[in-house]
Amino acid sequence: MDQNEPRIYLSPPHMSGHEIKYINEAFAKNWIAPLGNNVDRLEEDLQNYAKRQHVAVVTSGTAAIHLALILCGVGPGDEVICQSLTFAATANPIKYLGAIPIFIDSESETWNMDPELLEKAIVERMEGVGNNGEKPKAIIFVDLYGMPAKVEQILKIGSKYNIPVIEDSAEALGSSVNGRNCGTFGVLSVYSFNGNKIITTSGGGALLSNKKDFIKKARFLATQARDNAPHYQHSKLGYNYRMSNIVAGIGRGQMKVLDEHVSARRANYDFYFKHLNGRWLEDTPIQNARRKTHNSSNGIYFLKEPDGYFSNRWLTTVLVNPEETGGITREDIRLALEEKNIESRPFWKPMHLQPLYRKYPYYGRDVSDQLFKYGLCLPSGSNLSNKERLRVVSVIKKVLNIKEDKFPVVQD
Repeated sequence: MDQNEPRIYLSPPHMSGHEIKYINEAFAKNWIAPLGNNVDRLEEDLQNYAKRQHVAVVTSGTAAIHLALILCGVGPGDEVICQSLTFAATANPIKYLGAIPIFIDSESETWNMDPELLEKAIVERMEGVGNNGEKPKAIIFVDLYGMPAKVEQILKIGSKYNIPVIEDSAEALGSSVNGRNCGTFGVLSVYSFNGNKIITTSGGGALLSNKKDFIKKARFLATQARDNAPHYQHSKLGYNYRMSNIVAGIGRGQMKVLDEHVSARRANYDFYFKHLNGRWLEDTPIQNARRKTHNSSNGIYFLKEPDGYFSNRWLTTVLVNPEETGGITREDIRLALEEKNIESRPFWKPMHLQPLYRKYPYYGRDVSDQLFKYGLCLPSGSNLSNKERLRVVSVIKKVLNIKEDKFPVVQD
């Protein structure tokens, strides 16, 4: 690994400078424990930004999904339909509750849950395949890498079969469909503020809903389900999931620059598309990509936003087609970047391919398998400098044997 250049990370935290004000306020008032003014104000900020009526901030996006499943009545033996192409945190809370995940493949336009396969799975489960004909208890879809899913179709299917829909927008704060924010579509929706997200609280998440009783109960469960008594009394199982006042202070400062962070991430995406002579992917699996661009393409494909869609472009994601690169794969590019002290990463490995989840039902057409095989996430931080972006592009061009006079690097 080349240690002469500083490390370029995939998606590092980006502090605004506003955070310390709210942290200092918490210290000045000695309100260090969970709950407090910063927690209340962060929840208000998220309500106002997302246009959601009720919000509870918690310790992680994973905790928020766990609480959402509990609120939907999920228990041991229940089936929960879940997107396969996602981080494990989407699926793990299903197992926390002793429930059974049913995984659904992606579609090619957004790389998220395929509505046709979703409905097929529901119908088959209700007809007695696997769980004695019981209807799935909930649906969890994901807005992958900041790209909104086909939310209208998914919600319509959920409504048709009266199954609650949980929206995992952990990666999609700042994204929208037809002007409506991601995080407002599910009966319960989730954000993440992990250190690598579009904004961060170092670790944290939020649960959102328009149902007041859901969020009231979520707060109760997240504070160890303590009964209203002068002593510590517990009638239900609770969790230590409430966000701390210090962490919430970081979040308040981050909310002030959220739109700036989204703009910076989208600028990264546009930069890579331009300087790598990118092409829009027209079909998935990648073998179906149109060949008419062979003479002008270097085999790097990007996902276009469908009409009415706005992605925060949390990570810049590309597909590398070895048929157009002379056999060079996304792994060759990843290793070349790593050799130059630049972090990149393959796509999420689909849940149905994970050792932990291979035994569970899967409805698919091989789309997410292909995305994992060919997909690469490039450095995408909102604090990524132009010099750093040029370093990334130069390494990729070198490994692809692209002459600078063919696709020159522009100092913009």
